[in-house]
Amino acid sequence: MKQVIAVVRANQLDKVKEALVNAGIVGMTVSNARGFGRQKGQTQKYRGQTYKVDFLQKIRLEVSVADDTVDLVVKTITDAAYTGEIGDGKIFVLPVEAVYRIRTGERDDVALSSAES
Repeated sequence: MKQVIAVVRANQLDKVKEALVNAGIVGMTVSNARGFGRQKGQTQKYRGQTYKVDFLQKIRLEVSVADDTVDLVVKTITDAAYTGEIGDGKIFVLPVEAVYRIRTGERDDVALSSAES
């Protein structure tokens, strides 16, 4: 099992979520994130004052999937989040030792499946 963590532009979230659901990926965790990469923030103006925003608003999306689904998830997120501009985001893939469904005690691939038992 793997955990796919994607940090993407906030305005791409709906597109990424819809693409994942259409690909059959139904479980995900979404949280707000702030950070910067190569673009090192940006300069903005407010009421005539120029100031630098070091940390840009991003969305962190986490999806845990079976090993054979990782490539599909990465491609789906990449295609949906792509704008071609600096700051499109990053995707990280990490190993997962175990997953437990709290309600039933099911473990690993069974706990990840969307089928209710």
